[in-house]
Amino acid sequence: SHFFFSVGGWSKNDTIPNLERYDTQSHEWQVIASVSKHRYGGGVAVLDNLIFVVGGHDATSYLSTVERYDPKTNQWNSDVAPLNGARSDMGVVALGGYLYCVGGYDGFSCLNTVERYDPKVDKWFRISPMSSRRMGVGVVVLDGSLYAIGGSDGESPLNTVERYNPEEDRWSLCSSMRTWRENHGCAVFQGMIYVAGGHDDIAELSSGERFDPISNRWSPVRCMKAKRNKLGLAVVDGHLLAVGGFDGTVFLTTVEAYDLETNTWRQFGSMKGKHPGSGVTVVKME
Repeated sequence: SHFFFSVGGWSKNDTIPNLERYDTQSHEWQVIASVSKHRYGGGVAVLDNLIFVVGGHDATSYLSTVERYDPKTNQWNSDVAPLNGARSDMGVVALGGYLYCVGGYDGFSCLNTVERYDPKVDKWFRISPMSSRRMGVGVVVLDGSLYAIGGSDGESPLNTVERYNPEEDRWSLCSSMRTWRENHGCAVFQGMIYVAGGHDDIAELSSGERFDPISNRWSPVRCMKAKRNKLGLAVVDGHLLAVGGFDGTVFLTTVEAYDLETNTWRQFGSMKGKHPGSGVTVVKME
């Protein structure tokens, strides 16, 4: 079965940032482990069935450290090579046996730099930078390419999208989104890229859209029930889920599921705790 994890994220009142697991068969959330380091705005991705938590900041400084969590043993291990540069609010994704860390903010400026982690040598390597600086960027992999979607350039939100070809180590511009967004959720569902929520410089968003790689166009998707900035978007057992986020007033624990047939969102339970600044990811476990 698949397990869905909400990793890290914490607010000033929390003492321990937790890892929660959603079991898709029992439909229940459990708090299963505490993250060994306080991190906000770190990137989360799965490589070789291990969950990697990359960078972020810990209320005093920006982090270059990386940890990995093994869901089978419920153990954290911080014996992973650090990034070449500290950053938070970046996108992290796995592609072709590597992890990619895309954009972010280092405490001084918004970044267009990209690093790739090779687990065989336990090292991060700088690769071609993006054409735009992007923090709060959404990253996904579709058809062997990495997409960097929206974010902020440090001044204002972006609607631009660029695609990375790993064979050529080259970025190229794609069709722009219909909406300017940063800190949105994005996921690949039924062969298309879905984005939802985020912030457009004025307000938190409930709107969504999807990119069809065949027509190379973005089209609108029905709005979520709640506005959600800094949400998680993930596909779990055939469901596209929007998890948590900030609605402009409070941090949400609620989860919504998108129904493709009816183009609607419905309530899909709640997490145990609020996870501002957390990452979400899915691990297949036999």
